[in-house]
Amino acid sequence: MLRSLLIYLSKAAWAQNLITSWGFAWRTASRFIAGTKLEDAIRVLRELNARGINATLDHLGEHTSTPEEAQQATDDIFATLDALGAEPSLRGNVSIKLTQIGLGLDETLCAENLERILARARQSRTFIRIDIEDTPYTDKTINLYYAMREKGYDNAGMAVQSYLYRAEADLRRMMQDATRIRLVKGAYREPPDKAFPKKADVDANFDLLTKILIDTALATHSQLSDDGRFPPIPAIATHDEKRIAFAKSYAEKVGLPKSGLEFQMLYGIRRDLQEQLVKEGYPVRVYIPFGTHWYPYFMRRLAERPANIWFFVSNFFKG
Repeated sequence: MLRSLLIYLSKAAWAQNLITSWGFAWRTASRFIAGTKLEDAIRVLRELNARGINATLDHLGEHTSTPEEAQQATDDIFATLDALGAEPSLRGNVSIKLTQIGLGLDETLCAENLERILARARQSRTFIRIDIEDTPYTDKTINLYYAMREKGYDNAGMAVQSYLYRAEADLRRMMQDATRIRLVKGAYREPPDKAFPKKADVDANFDLLTKILIDTALATHSQLSDDGRFPPIPAIATHDEKRIAFAKSYAEKVGLPKSGLEFQMLYGIRRDLQEQLVKEGYPVRVYIPFGTHWYPYFMRRLAERPANIWFFVSNFFKG
């Protein structure tokens, strides 16, 4: 019930206007968001790299409402790519959402913007992760990914959400092309005819999809690139220690080298676990969100973990 309410609030304009007017809201959100400017994200990226951790940068934004907003979002992504291109030693890449660059407005516009982004990323020798959003956009997102592959762009990967019934079929299709996948549980509100309602089923599906990813990585000899920008096929994105333990155990069982498996976590969450995995020799990549459009992302983080809600409430009473 609480999770559904918070996800609803993440999309409600009235709630965004109210909550972002509270000074303490940003103080709380800044635990999970690197800052409002590109310079903030690059600073955090350097700090993570110094600790042996790779990163992916996300200039926050989604569901743009005009072509001009979609163009501005595309320009912001260009700026991020140019910053990485200017500093090749940075071990980072870029994540994007297609509704940010016009998918909800016009698929042709979105396709044009996506192709321009992939071309710019190729110049910067940078990988682009196309995030998956809620189910009204799933087929459109996957179709655009394949349209870009047909045009010769091999510097993009996808994400798969284990709470969706369709996830296994989508993943098996993309494994035929050895697509680099970020595997997540899912952070949107989906109806019971589209997503597993029980956590145990989501977890079981997550482990099944992990096995499929690891098997493909083993068969294709997929590994993290030397510069840290191109991930291996399996990017296991979770803070759930049981899911991480399963991935490690299965990879060891089948003989996948540690460089063939990447763990991804969110900025501001479980730094201890990130550092533990690095010490064990696994590639770790932290998702660095930044920008002024932080509200929807922040609300979804509150929906995911009760501890995050307590952190927010405690700041409320501190003023």
